[in-house]
Amino acid sequence: MDHIDCNYYEANADTINLGNITSSEKNAKILQQLRDGDDKLDYFNVGVVGRATWNSFIIGEGDDLGWLGYFIGKSEYLQRLNLLYLPDGEEGFDAFAEGIARSQSLRYMFINNLNNDGFTWIMTALGSLSQLEELSIWGDNNVGPDGWNELRTLLESGGCKLKQLCLRGNNYIGNEGLDVLSNGLRGIRSSLTVLHLSDNFIGNEGLLNVVETLQTCTGLETLDLSRNDFSSAAAGLSSLSDWLQNAPMNLKTLGLECCSINDEGLHALAEGAAIHCEELDLDENESITSTGLSYLSNAIRSDSSLVKTLYLQRIPIGDDGMEVLALGLAGNKSVRSLYLGDSVDVSVNSAGWLAFSRAVCNTSSVNSTYLSNHTICGIWDENDEEINLPQDISLYLQLNKEHPHYAARCKILMSHPHLNMTSLHQWGLMFLPLALAWFERAKPCTTLTIFEDDYDPDLSRRILDESDEAFESRELTAMYEFVRGMPMEVMKCLSGLAVAVAYDEKIARIEEENKIALEQRDRKNLELEEEIARLKIENKRLSGIVEVVRKSVSV
Repeated sequence: MDHIDCNYYEANADTINLGNITSSEKNAKILQQLRDGDDKLDYFNVGVVGRATWNSFIIGEGDDLGWLGYFIGKSEYLQRLNLLYLPDGEEGFDAFAEGIARSQSLRYMFINNLNNDGFTWIMTALGSLSQLEELSIWGDNNVGPDGWNELRTLLESGGCKLKQLCLRGNNYIGNEGLDVLSNGLRGIRSSLTVLHLSDNFIGNEGLLNVVETLQTCTGLETLDLSRNDFSSAAAGLSSLSDWLQNAPMNLKTLGLECCSINDEGLHALAEGAAIHCEELDLDENESITSTGLSYLSNAIRSDSSLVKTLYLQRIPIGDDGMEVLALGLAGNKSVRSLYLGDSVDVSVNSAGWLAFSRAVCNTSSVNSTYLSNHTICGIWDENDEEINLPQDISLYLQLNKEHPHYAARCKILMSHPHLNMTSLHQWGLMFLPLALAWFERAKPCTTLTIFEDDYDPDLSRRILDESDEAFESRELTAMYEFVRGMPMEVMKCLSGLAVAVAYDEKIARIEEENKIALEQRDRKNLELEEEIARLKIENKRLSGIVEVVRKSVSV
Protein backbone atom coordinates (compact mmCIF):
# COMPACT_ATOMS: atom_id res chain seq x y z
CA MET A 1 0.00 0.00 0.00
CA ASP A 2 1.30 3.44 -0.94
CA HIS A 3 2.18 5.90 1.80
CA ILE A 4 -0.74 8.19 2.68
CA ASP A 5 0.21 11.68 3.77
CA CYS A 6 -1.45 13.92 6.33
CA ASN A 7 -3.41 15.89 3.68
CA TYR A 8 -5.48 12.82 2.87
CA TYR A 9 -6.48 12.33 6.49
CA GLU A 10 -7.23 16.05 6.92
CA ALA A 11 -9.50 16.09 3.87
CA ASN A 12 -11.53 13.03 4.89
CA ALA A 13 -11.48 13.15 8.71
CA ASP A 14 -14.98 14.59 9.09
CA THR A 15 -16.70 12.26 6.61
CA ILE A 16 -14.89 8.96 6.97
CA ASN A 17 -17.12 6.10 8.11
CA LEU A 18 -15.39 4.92 11.29
CA GLY A 19 -16.98 1.50 11.00
CA ASN A 20 -15.15 0.94 7.72
CA ILE A 21 -11.69 1.55 9.26
CA THR A 22 -12.08 -0.42 12.49
CA SER A 23 -12.63 -4.06 13.41
CA SER A 24 -15.14 -3.50 16.21
CA GLU A 25 -17.70 -1.10 17.58
CA LYS A 26 -15.48 -0.48 20.59
CA ASN A 27 -12.57 0.60 18.39
CA ALA A 28 -14.90 2.80 16.34
CA LYS A 29 -16.14 4.43 19.54
CA ILE A 30 -12.57 5.27 20.61
CA LEU A 31 -11.91 6.90 17.24
CA GLN A 32 -15.21 8.77 17.57
CA GLN A 33 -14.17 10.13 20.96
CA LEU A 34 -10.81 11.20 19.56
CA ARG A 35 -12.41 12.88 16.54
CA ASP A 36 -15.07 14.64 18.61
CA GLY A 37 -12.56 15.96 21.16
CA ASP A 38 -14.03 14.05 24.12
CA ASP A 39 -12.15 15.39 27.16
CA LYS A 40 -13.01 12.21 29.12
CA LEU A 41 -10.70 10.15 26.92
CA ASP A 42 -7.35 11.20 28.38
CA TYR A 43 -5.74 7.78 28.03
CA PHE A 44 -6.26 4.37 26.43
CA ASN A 45 -4.38 1.23 25.46
CA VAL A 46 -3.48 -0.10 22.04
CA GLY A 47 -3.42 -3.85 22.51
CA VAL A 48 -4.54 -7.32 21.53
CA VAL A 49 -6.99 -9.79 23.04
CA GLY A 50 -5.57 -11.02 26.33
CA ARG A 51 -3.33 -7.96 26.77
CA ALA A 52 -5.93 -5.22 27.05
CA THR A 53 -8.41 -3.65 29.46
CA TRP A 54 -11.83 -2.04 29.14
CA ASN A 55 -10.42 1.14 27.58
CA SER A 56 -8.36 -0.61 24.93
CA PHE A 57 -8.22 -0.32 21.17
CA ILE A 58 -7.87 -4.04 20.43
CA ILE A 59 -6.14 -4.42 17.09
CA GLY A 60 -7.84 -6.83 14.72
CA GLU A 61 -8.32 -7.40 11.02
CA GLY A 62 -9.73 -4.28 9.41
CA ASP A 63 -8.21 -1.70 11.78
CA ASP A 64 -6.47 1.10 9.91
CA LEU A 65 -3.48 2.14 12.03
CA GLY A 66 -2.95 5.24 9.89
CA TRP A 67 -6.32 6.63 10.92
CA LEU A 68 -5.71 5.66 14.54
CA GLY A 69 -2.41 7.57 14.50
CA TYR A 70 -4.02 10.57 12.83
CA PHE A 71 -6.79 10.91 15.45
CA ILE A 72 -4.27 10.40 18.27
CA GLY A 73 -2.24 13.28 16.83
CA LYS A 74 -5.29 15.55 16.57
CA SER A 75 -6.59 14.96 20.11
CA GLU A 76 -6.16 17.84 22.53
CA TYR A 77 -7.01 15.78 25.62
CA LEU A 78 -5.16 12.48 25.19
CA GLN A 79 -2.28 12.56 27.70
CA ARG A 80 -1.31 8.91 28.10
CA LEU A 81 -0.92 6.15 25.51
CA ASN A 82 -0.06 2.57 26.39
CA LEU A 83 1.28 0.60 23.42
CA LEU A 84 0.87 -3.03 24.45
CA TYR A 85 0.96 -4.54 20.96
CA LEU A 86 1.61 -3.64 17.34
CA PRO A 87 1.44 -6.28 14.59
CA ASP A 88 4.46 -7.10 12.46
CA GLY A 89 4.58 -5.49 9.02
CA GLU A 90 1.17 -3.83 9.36
CA GLU A 91 0.20 -1.49 6.55
CA GLY A 92 -0.14 2.13 7.60
CA PHE A 93 2.28 1.74 10.45
CA ASP A 94 4.45 4.61 9.20
CA ALA A 95 1.35 6.85 9.14
CA PHE A 96 0.47 5.67 12.67
CA ALA A 97 3.88 6.79 13.95
CA GLU A 98 3.65 10.08 12.03
CA GLY A 99 0.29 10.77 13.66
CA ILE A 100 1.76 10.26 17.12
CA ALA A 101 4.60 12.61 16.20
CA ARG A 102 2.06 15.41 15.63
CA SER A 103 0.47 15.10 19.08
CA GLN A 104 0.59 18.21 21.25
CA SER A 105 -1.02 16.59 24.30
CA LEU A 106 0.72 13.25 24.91
CA ARG A 107 2.84 13.38 28.07
CA TYR A 108 3.07 9.75 29.11
CA MET A 109 4.03 6.80 26.91
CA PHE A 110 4.14 3.14 27.97
CA ILE A 111 5.63 0.57 25.57
CA ASN A 112 5.53 -3.21 25.87
CA ASN A 113 5.70 -6.20 23.52
CA LEU A 114 6.89 -4.35 20.41
CA ASN A 115 9.18 -5.76 17.75
CA ASN A 116 12.32 -3.98 16.64
CA ASP A 117 10.71 -2.18 13.67
CA GLY A 118 7.74 -0.94 15.66
CA PHE A 119 9.98 0.20 18.50
CA THR A 120 12.24 2.08 16.11
CA TRP A 121 9.30 3.87 14.45
CA ILE A 122 7.87 4.92 17.79
CA MET A 123 11.25 6.23 19.08
CA THR A 124 11.54 8.33 15.93
CA ALA A 125 8.04 9.70 16.42
CA LEU A 126 8.64 10.61 20.07
CA GLY A 127 11.47 12.89 19.05
CA SER A 128 8.86 15.47 18.05
CA LEU A 129 7.03 15.45 21.40
CA SER A 130 8.71 18.22 23.34
CA GLN A 131 5.97 17.97 25.99
CA LEU A 132 6.66 14.28 26.76
CA GLU A 133 7.39 13.84 30.49
CA GLU A 134 7.38 10.09 31.10
CA LEU A 135 8.57 7.18 28.97
CA SER A 136 8.26 3.59 30.21
CA ILE A 137 9.68 0.69 28.23
CA TRP A 138 8.98 -2.66 29.87
CA GLY A 139 10.12 -6.18 29.03
CA ASP A 140 8.89 -8.40 26.22
CA ASN A 141 10.12 -5.94 23.61
CA ASN A 142 12.11 -7.76 20.93
CA VAL A 143 14.49 -4.85 20.41
CA GLY A 144 17.95 -5.11 18.90
CA PRO A 145 20.93 -2.74 18.90
CA ASP A 146 19.46 -0.45 16.23
CA GLY A 147 16.31 0.01 18.34
CA TRP A 148 18.36 1.02 21.39
CA ASN A 149 20.39 3.30 19.16
CA GLU A 150 17.16 5.03 18.15
CA LEU A 151 16.27 5.51 21.84
CA ARG A 152 19.74 6.92 22.45
CA THR A 153 19.22 9.35 19.56
CA LEU A 154 15.87 10.39 21.02
CA LEU A 155 17.36 11.10 24.44
CA GLU A 156 20.53 12.65 23.11
CA SER A 157 18.68 15.09 20.88
CA GLY A 158 17.18 16.89 23.87
CA GLY A 159 13.91 17.20 21.96
CA CYS A 160 11.92 15.91 24.93
CA LYS A 161 13.00 16.79 28.46
CA LEU A 162 11.84 13.67 30.24
CA LYS A 163 11.09 13.76 33.95
CA GLN A 164 10.73 9.98 34.24
CA LEU A 165 12.41 7.20 32.26
CA CYS A 166 11.63 3.58 33.04
CA LEU A 167 13.56 0.78 31.33
CA ARG A 168 12.41 -2.33 33.18
CA GLY A 169 12.86 -6.00 32.35
CA ASN A 170 14.48 -5.46 28.97
CA ASN A 171 16.61 -8.56 28.51
CA TYR A 172 18.46 -7.11 25.55
CA ILE A 173 19.96 -4.10 27.29
CA GLY A 174 22.64 -5.46 29.62
CA ASN A 175 26.05 -3.83 29.92
CA GLU A 176 26.44 -3.35 26.15
CA GLY A 177 23.00 -1.75 25.79
CA LEU A 178 23.76 0.68 28.59
CA ASP A 179 26.97 1.63 26.84
CA VAL A 180 24.87 2.52 23.81
CA LEU A 181 22.35 4.47 25.89
CA SER A 182 24.90 6.35 28.00
CA ASN A 183 25.18 9.39 25.74
CA GLY A 184 21.42 9.56 25.49
CA LEU A 185 21.02 9.59 29.27
CA ARG A 186 23.54 12.41 29.46
CA GLY A 187 21.35 14.38 27.07
CA ILE A 188 18.40 14.46 29.51
CA ARG A 189 20.45 16.33 32.11
CA SER A 190 18.69 18.12 34.99
CA SER A 191 15.08 17.51 33.89
CA LEU A 192 15.19 13.80 34.82
CA THR A 193 13.83 13.13 38.34
CA VAL A 194 13.03 9.38 38.17
CA LEU A 195 15.14 6.67 36.50
CA HIS A 196 14.17 2.99 36.62
CA LEU A 197 16.72 0.51 35.28
CA SER A 198 15.51 -2.61 37.07
CA ASP A 199 15.85 -6.18 35.75
CA ASN A 200 18.04 -5.34 32.77
CA PHE A 201 20.95 -7.78 33.26
CA ILE A 202 23.27 -5.00 34.42
CA GLY A 203 26.51 -6.02 36.12
CA ASN A 204 29.57 -4.24 37.45
CA GLU A 205 30.59 -2.79 34.08
CA GLY A 206 27.10 -1.52 33.40
CA LEU A 207 26.82 -0.02 36.88
CA LEU A 208 30.09 1.88 36.42
CA ASN A 209 28.70 3.17 33.12
CA VAL A 210 25.43 4.23 34.79
CA VAL A 211 27.24 6.17 37.51
CA GLU A 212 29.41 7.98 34.99
CA THR A 213 26.34 8.79 32.92
CA LEU A 214 24.43 10.19 35.90
CA GLN A 215 26.96 12.94 36.59
CA THR A 216 24.82 15.35 34.56
CA CYS A 217 21.47 14.24 36.01
CA THR A 218 21.52 16.78 38.83
CA GLY A 219 17.73 16.73 39.31
CA LEU A 220 17.48 12.99 39.94
CA GLU A 221 15.37 12.06 42.99
CA THR A 222 14.66 8.35 42.43
CA LEU A 223 17.05 5.71 41.08
CA ASP A 224 15.89 2.09 40.84
CA LEU A 225 18.54 -0.51 39.97
CA SER A 226 16.68 -3.48 41.43
CA ARG A 227 16.92 -7.05 40.08
CA ASN A 228 20.27 -6.65 38.37
CA ASP A 229 23.34 -8.74 39.23
CA PHE A 230 25.74 -6.86 41.52
CA SER A 231 27.25 -9.95 43.14
CA SER A 232 30.66 -8.93 41.77
CA ALA A 233 30.03 -5.20 41.58
CA ALA A 234 31.93 -3.86 44.61
CA ALA A 235 33.73 -1.41 42.33
CA GLY A 236 30.47 -0.24 40.79
CA LEU A 237 28.77 0.10 44.18
CA SER A 238 31.77 2.03 45.51
CA SER A 239 31.51 4.36 42.52
CA LEU A 240 27.80 4.76 43.23
CA SER A 241 28.59 5.62 46.86
CA ASP A 242 31.16 8.23 45.81
CA TRP A 243 28.65 9.77 43.39
CA LEU A 244 26.04 9.98 46.13
CA GLN A 245 28.45 11.75 48.45
CA ASN A 246 29.89 14.21 45.95
CA ALA A 247 27.39 14.88 43.17
CA PRO A 248 25.28 18.09 43.33
CA MET A 249 21.85 16.40 43.32
CA ASN A 250 19.00 15.50 45.64
CA LEU A 251 18.52 11.73 45.30
CA LYS A 252 15.90 10.61 47.84
CA THR A 253 15.09 7.02 46.85
CA LEU A 254 17.57 4.27 45.93
CA GLY A 255 16.24 0.85 44.92
CA LEU A 256 18.62 -2.12 45.06
CA GLU A 257 16.18 -4.94 45.68
CA CYS A 258 17.27 -8.46 44.73
CA CYS A 259 20.67 -7.46 43.30
CA SER A 260 22.73 -10.28 44.88
CA ILE A 261 24.65 -7.66 46.91
CA ASN A 262 27.00 -9.29 49.42
CA ASP A 263 28.85 -7.99 52.48
CA GLU A 264 31.67 -6.55 50.37
CA GLY A 265 29.22 -4.72 48.15
CA LEU A 266 27.27 -3.30 51.10
CA HIS A 267 30.53 -2.14 52.68
CA ALA A 268 31.30 -0.23 49.47
CA LEU A 269 27.81 1.27 49.24
CA ALA A 270 26.67 1.95 52.81
CA GLU A 271 28.22 5.32 53.62
CA GLY A 272 27.08 7.15 50.51
CA ALA A 273 23.59 5.62 50.57
CA ALA A 274 23.01 6.41 54.25
CA ILE A 275 23.99 10.07 54.16
CA HIS A 276 22.16 10.96 50.97
CA CYS A 277 19.01 8.79 50.58
CA GLU A 278 15.78 9.05 52.53
CA GLU A 279 14.55 5.66 51.26
CA LEU A 280 16.93 2.71 50.81
CA ASP A 281 15.66 -0.62 49.48
CA LEU A 282 17.93 -3.63 50.02
CA ASP A 283 15.20 -6.31 50.03
CA GLU A 284 16.06 -9.86 48.93
CA ASN A 285 19.84 -9.47 48.97
CA GLU A 286 20.19 -12.83 50.67
CA SER A 287 24.01 -12.87 50.65
CA ILE A 288 24.14 -10.08 53.23
CA THR A 289 25.11 -11.31 56.69
CA SER A 290 25.52 -9.63 60.06
CA THR A 291 28.96 -8.49 58.86
CA GLY A 292 27.43 -6.51 56.03
CA LEU A 293 24.69 -5.20 58.31
CA SER A 294 27.37 -3.90 60.68
CA TYR A 295 28.66 -1.65 57.87
CA LEU A 296 25.13 -0.37 57.30
CA SER A 297 24.66 0.07 61.05
CA ASN A 298 27.77 2.24 61.31
CA ALA A 299 26.56 4.37 58.40
CA ILE A 300 23.07 5.07 59.81
CA ARG A 301 24.53 5.80 63.25
CA SER A 302 26.15 8.92 61.82
CA ASP A 303 24.51 12.27 62.56
CA SER A 304 24.62 12.85 58.79
CA SER A 305 22.32 9.89 58.05
CA LEU A 306 19.15 10.88 56.18
CA VAL A 307 17.55 7.42 55.82
CA LYS A 308 13.90 7.52 56.88
CA THR A 309 12.69 4.23 55.37
CA LEU A 310 14.89 1.13 55.28
CA TYR A 311 13.91 -2.11 53.49
CA LEU A 312 15.70 -5.28 54.64
CA GLN A 313 13.08 -7.94 53.89
CA ARG A 314 14.06 -11.49 53.01
CA ILE A 315 17.58 -11.01 54.36
CA PRO A 316 18.74 -13.63 56.92
CA ILE A 317 19.07 -11.14 59.76
CA GLY A 318 19.01 -13.42 62.80
CA ASP A 319 19.96 -12.41 66.33
CA ASP A 320 23.46 -11.30 65.28
CA GLY A 321 22.09 -9.08 62.53
CA MET A 322 19.45 -7.56 64.81
CA GLU A 323 22.07 -6.80 67.44
CA VAL A 324 24.29 -4.88 65.02
CA LEU A 325 21.27 -3.08 63.54
CA ALA A 326 20.22 -2.09 67.05
CA LEU A 327 23.61 -0.49 67.64
CA GLY A 328 23.09 1.75 64.62
CA LEU A 329 19.50 2.59 65.45
CA ALA A 330 20.38 3.51 69.04
CA GLY A 331 22.22 6.58 67.81
CA ASN A 332 20.04 7.27 64.78
CA LYS A 333 17.63 10.20 64.54
CA SER A 334 16.28 9.72 61.00
CA VAL A 335 14.89 6.18 60.46
CA ARG A 336 11.12 6.12 60.97
CA SER A 337 10.13 2.87 59.22
CA LEU A 338 11.99 -0.44 59.09
CA TYR A 339 10.75 -3.18 56.76
CA LEU A 340 11.91 -6.65 57.84
CA GLY A 341 9.14 -8.89 56.50
CA ASP A 342 7.51 -11.97 58.00
CA SER A 343 10.75 -13.96 58.06
CA VAL A 344 12.03 -11.90 61.00
CA ASP A 345 9.53 -13.65 63.28
CA VAL A 346 11.41 -16.89 62.73
CA SER A 347 15.01 -15.76 62.42
CA VAL A 348 15.13 -13.28 65.35
CA ASN A 349 14.85 -14.66 68.87
CA SER A 350 14.90 -13.18 72.36
CA ALA A 351 18.54 -12.04 72.21
CA GLY A 352 17.92 -10.02 69.05
CA TRP A 353 14.74 -8.43 70.34
CA LEU A 354 16.41 -7.59 73.66
CA ALA A 355 19.09 -5.67 71.76
CA PHE A 356 16.42 -3.83 69.76
CA SER A 357 14.52 -3.03 72.95
CA ARG A 358 17.66 -1.44 74.40
CA ALA A 359 18.03 0.62 71.24
CA VAL A 360 14.60 2.23 71.63
CA CYS A 361 14.68 2.42 75.44
CA ASN A 362 17.90 1.74 77.30
CA THR A 363 16.88 1.56 80.95
CA SER A 364 20.39 1.30 82.43
CA SER A 365 20.37 4.98 83.42
CA VAL A 366 18.32 8.13 82.93
CA ASN A 367 20.89 9.47 80.51
CA SER A 368 20.91 6.21 78.51
CA THR A 369 17.14 6.34 78.27
CA TYR A 370 17.31 9.93 77.07
CA LEU A 371 19.88 9.00 74.39
CA SER A 372 17.81 6.06 73.10
CA ASN A 373 16.03 6.09 69.73
CA HIS A 374 12.82 8.14 69.89
CA THR A 375 12.34 8.36 66.10
CA ILE A 376 11.57 4.91 64.67
CA CYS A 377 7.81 4.36 64.57
CA GLY A 378 7.29 0.84 63.26
CA ILE A 379 8.62 -2.44 61.89
CA TRP A 380 6.59 -3.57 58.89
CA ASP A 381 6.14 -6.47 56.51
CA GLU A 382 5.79 -6.36 52.73
CA ASN A 383 2.05 -5.61 53.05
CA ASP A 384 2.69 -2.48 55.15
CA GLU A 385 1.37 -4.24 58.23
CA GLU A 386 3.18 -4.22 61.56
CA ILE A 387 4.87 -7.51 62.38
CA ASN A 388 4.37 -9.29 65.70
CA LEU A 389 6.69 -7.65 68.21
CA PRO A 390 7.45 -8.09 71.91
CA GLN A 391 5.04 -5.99 73.96
CA ASP A 392 7.62 -3.54 75.28
CA ILE A 393 9.02 -2.78 71.81
CA SER A 394 5.53 -2.32 70.40
CA LEU A 395 4.77 0.18 73.19
CA TYR A 396 7.99 2.15 72.63
CA LEU A 397 7.45 2.35 68.86
CA GLN A 398 3.85 3.44 69.33
CA LEU A 399 4.98 6.11 71.76
CA ASN A 400 7.55 7.38 69.22
CA LYS A 401 4.86 7.50 66.56
CA GLU A 402 1.99 9.12 68.45
CA HIS A 403 3.88 11.41 70.86
CA PRO A 404 7.33 12.15 69.41
CA HIS A 405 7.80 15.34 71.46
CA TYR A 406 7.16 13.53 74.75
CA ALA A 407 8.66 10.11 73.93
CA ALA A 408 11.95 10.62 75.79
CA ARG A 409 10.28 12.07 78.92
CA CYS A 410 7.63 9.34 78.99
CA LYS A 411 10.25 6.60 78.69
CA ILE A 412 12.26 8.13 81.54
CA LEU A 413 9.19 8.27 83.78
CA MET A 414 8.16 4.73 82.78
CA SER A 415 11.62 3.21 83.32
CA HIS A 416 12.81 5.13 86.40
CA PRO A 417 10.15 5.39 89.14
CA HIS A 418 12.78 6.83 91.48
CA LEU A 419 15.10 9.14 89.59
CA ASN A 420 18.70 8.81 90.74
CA MET A 421 19.96 12.38 91.04
CA THR A 422 23.55 11.51 92.03
CA SER A 423 24.95 12.11 88.56
CA LEU A 424 23.59 15.67 88.67
CA HIS A 425 25.50 16.70 91.81
CA GLN A 426 28.44 17.78 89.68
CA TRP A 427 26.36 20.73 88.51
CA GLY A 428 25.68 21.97 92.02
CA LEU A 429 22.52 23.70 93.19
CA MET A 430 22.34 25.70 89.99
CA PHE A 431 20.79 22.57 88.42
CA LEU A 432 17.84 22.58 90.81
CA PRO A 433 15.70 25.07 88.82
CA LEU A 434 16.40 23.08 85.64
CA ALA A 435 15.27 19.86 87.30
CA LEU A 436 12.06 21.51 88.45
CA ALA A 437 11.47 22.84 84.94
CA TRP A 438 11.98 19.32 83.49
CA PHE A 439 9.26 17.90 85.75
CA GLU A 440 6.96 20.72 84.67
CA ARG A 441 7.53 19.84 81.01
CA ALA A 442 7.10 16.13 81.71
CA LYS A 443 3.81 16.49 83.57
CA PRO A 444 1.64 16.14 80.39
CA CYS A 445 2.97 12.55 80.11
CA THR A 446 0.47 11.59 82.82
CA THR A 447 -2.43 12.51 80.55
CA LEU A 448 -1.18 11.15 77.19
CA THR A 449 -2.86 8.10 75.63
CA ILE A 450 -2.01 5.63 72.87
CA PHE A 451 -4.35 3.60 70.70
CA GLU A 452 -4.26 -0.13 71.33
CA ASP A 453 -6.00 -0.81 68.01
CA ASP A 454 -5.47 1.35 64.91
CA TYR A 455 -8.85 0.25 63.59
CA ASP A 456 -10.79 1.17 66.73
CA PRO A 457 -10.04 4.71 67.99
CA ASP A 458 -12.11 4.03 71.12
CA LEU A 459 -9.58 1.46 72.36
CA SER A 460 -6.98 3.67 73.95
CA ARG A 461 -5.14 3.74 77.26
CA ARG A 462 -2.92 6.06 79.23
CA ILE A 463 0.81 5.73 78.83
CA LEU A 464 1.40 6.40 82.55
CA ASP A 465 -1.26 5.30 84.99
CA GLU A 466 -0.26 7.95 87.54
CA SER A 467 -2.34 10.52 89.42
CA ASP A 468 -1.37 14.17 89.86
CA GLU A 469 -0.63 13.49 93.52
CA ALA A 470 1.67 10.57 92.66
CA PHE A 471 3.52 12.65 90.08
CA GLU A 472 3.96 15.52 92.55
CA SER A 473 5.24 13.07 95.15
CA ARG A 474 7.75 11.72 92.64
CA GLU A 475 8.90 15.27 91.90
CA LEU A 476 9.29 16.23 95.58
CA THR A 477 11.13 12.99 96.33
CA ALA A 478 13.60 13.60 93.52
CA MET A 479 14.23 17.18 94.67
CA TYR A 480 14.64 16.06 98.29
CA GLU A 481 17.13 13.36 97.32
CA PHE A 482 19.01 15.84 95.18
CA VAL A 483 19.38 18.38 98.00
CA ARG A 484 20.08 15.69 100.61
CA GLY A 485 22.89 14.31 98.49
CA MET A 486 24.91 17.54 98.71
CA PRO A 487 24.50 19.03 102.26
CA MET A 488 27.80 20.90 102.17
CA GLU A 489 26.70 22.70 99.03
CA VAL A 490 23.50 23.68 100.78
CA MET A 491 25.46 24.94 103.82
CA LYS A 492 27.82 26.85 101.60
CA CYS A 493 24.82 28.34 99.93
CA LEU A 494 23.36 29.35 103.32
CA SER A 495 26.71 30.83 104.47
CA GLY A 496 26.92 32.73 101.26
CA LEU A 497 23.43 34.06 101.79
CA ALA A 498 24.45 35.34 105.30
CA VAL A 499 27.47 37.16 103.90
CA ALA A 500 25.31 38.64 101.19
CA VAL A 501 22.81 39.88 103.80
CA ALA A 502 25.64 41.52 105.81
CA TYR A 503 26.93 43.25 102.72
CA ASP A 504 23.43 44.39 101.87
CA GLU A 505 23.04 45.95 105.35
CA LYS A 506 26.42 47.73 105.10
CA ILE A 507 25.56 49.06 101.67
CA ALA A 508 22.21 50.28 102.95
CA ARG A 509 23.90 52.08 105.91
CA ILE A 510 26.41 53.79 103.62
CA GLU A 511 23.67 54.82 101.27
CA GLU A 512 21.71 56.32 104.20
CA GLU A 513 24.79 58.26 105.42
CA ASN A 514 25.35 59.56 101.92
CA LYS A 515 21.77 60.61 101.75
CA ILE A 516 22.02 62.57 105.04
CA ALA A 517 25.26 64.22 103.91
CA LEU A 518 23.67 65.26 100.65
CA GLU A 519 20.69 66.70 102.50
CA GLN A 520 23.00 68.70 104.80
CA ARG A 521 24.97 69.99 101.83
CA ASP A 522 21.79 71.04 100.08
CA ARG A 523 20.62 72.85 103.24
CA LYS A 524 23.90 74.78 103.53
CA ASN A 525 23.78 75.71 99.88
CA LEU A 526 20.27 77.04 100.35
CA GLU A 527 21.34 79.13 103.36
CA LEU A 528 24.27 80.56 101.37
CA GLU A 529 22.00 81.45 98.48
CA GLU A 530 19.59 83.22 100.86
CA GLU A 531 22.49 85.20 102.52
CA ILE A 532 23.80 86.27 99.10
CA ALA A 533 20.36 87.48 98.13
CA ARG A 534 20.06 89.49 101.43
CA LEU A 535 23.50 91.07 100.90
CA LYS A 536 22.58 92.07 97.40
CA ILE A 537 19.49 93.87 98.66
CA GLU A 538 21.48 95.59 101.45
CA ASN A 539 24.16 96.62 98.93
CA LYS A 540 21.54 98.16 96.72
CA ARG A 541 20.03 100.13 99.68
CA LEU A 542 23.44 101.51 100.74
CA SER A 543 24.25 102.46 97.16
CA GLY A 544 21.07 104.57 97.09
CA ILE A 545 22.04 106.46 100.29
CA VAL A 546 25.51 107.21 98.95
CA GLU A 547 24.02 108.66 95.79
CA VAL A 548 21.71 110.99 97.75
CA VAL A 549 24.61 112.29 99.91
CA ARG A 550 26.77 112.91 96.82
CA LYS A 551 24.09 115.00 95.19
CA SER A 552 23.57 117.10 98.40
CA VAL A 553 27.27 117.97 98.68
CA SER A 554 27.47 119.05 95.07
CA VAL A 555 24.64 121.57 95.60
